[in-house]
Amino acid sequence: MDLAVTATDRSSSRKRRSHKPEEPEEGHNGFERIALLLQGGGALGAYQAGAYQALEEGGVAPNWIAGISIGAINAALIAGNAPGERVAQLRRFWEMVTEPAFEWVRLFAQEGDRQHKLVNQAMAAQVLLKGAPKFFEPRFPPPYFMPAGSVGATSFYDTAPLKQTLLQLVDFERLNSGETRFAVGAVNIASGNFAYFDNGNGTARITPDHIMASGALPPGFPPIEIDGQFYWDGGLVSNTPLQWILERQDLDTLAFQVDLWNARGDIPRDMAEVEIRQKEILYSSRTRAATTRARDNQRLRGALKRILAKLPEDFGLEEEVGLLGRAVERKSCNVVQLIYRARKYEGASKDYDFSRLMMEEHWAAGYEDARRALAHPEIFRKPRNAEAFASYDFGRNATAP
Repeated sequence: MDLAVTATDRSSSRKRRSHKPEEPEEGHNGFERIALLLQGGGALGAYQAGAYQALEEGGVAPNWIAGISIGAINAALIAGNAPGERVAQLRRFWEMVTEPAFEWVRLFAQEGDRQHKLVNQAMAAQVLLKGAPKFFEPRFPPPYFMPAGSVGATSFYDTAPLKQTLLQLVDFERLNSGETRFAVGAVNIASGNFAYFDNGNGTARITPDHIMASGALPPGFPPIEIDGQFYWDGGLVSNTPLQWILERQDLDTLAFQVDLWNARGDIPRDMAEVEIRQKEILYSSRTRAATTRARDNQRLRGALKRILAKLPEDFGLEEEVGLLGRAVERKSCNVVQLIYRARKYEGASKDYDFSRLMMEEHWAAGYEDARRALAHPEIFRKPRNAEAFASYDFGRNATAP
């Protein structure tokens, strides 16, 4: 069964041919695994929804999806719905959890970066006070007035509304069916170890609790109990699920890595910029370092494979040679990086600015960045270099990866 890249909506695809990539010589089906990897980043996650919309319109159908934090929620909305319904369910979620702005607020924000920044700060402050609808709400009384050991004593917000939202928007029967390989990452609080809840490796049935555990960022959100263990947001250890794919060399892979934090940035000039840059470095999770390491590992596998091929048949150590032979088998891998590059007016509150205004901006940015990447047919061709590995970044003002 070919699960590589298929047209999910032929009629809509014909209407949008202006940005659908030209079919490369090898065709789109050269990759057995199409992976969608979604980083954590709170309110910035609308960027991923826009990127997915462009992928679906471009005929890209991921068969492996993984996410961390808000990426886990977006991943569940995608894997837990039929292909023709996914964009609509993503839109429903992001409209449910964001507050629309008055028209005069929109007009004021359009007057310049300074005005836009003031609007963003005001909207983010409102989220801190009121929470985000259908997502999280402030605890009353606050945690400092709750008895030690109670759930209310360990977080500022209650995420119970999110559970009901997930149950409303995600078909967990479909998500657990194995139709799409699905995983979300979280951190075991007691051991400090990172864990993936994966529907393809024997993990217990995925529930809303697994999704919420991946996004339980302290001290804002409470830990989530699963099978007697308590978990926090996976971004505390690794905010990017790229390694989940790179450690698997069993299939030729095309991976779309959708990052919400840019690892590269300017030197801060004041304390506000220090806070912004600190978050970017902390949560970008060194995506480029991971791709560089993967490329180096591929090169080592190739070198060892060539050495093994030179050994005589009667070399001896057949068991060891066989073990090495299996270890050096490698598949081709392309990683397409879609990285959100924040505007100057967003500030340090950009990850909790759940305003409709910024949601729409983030969605549009993800859509345009993914369309730009899909216009490059080389991403659909297996790499012909010695490493059998390539990474691409076609974003705004991108430098070579």
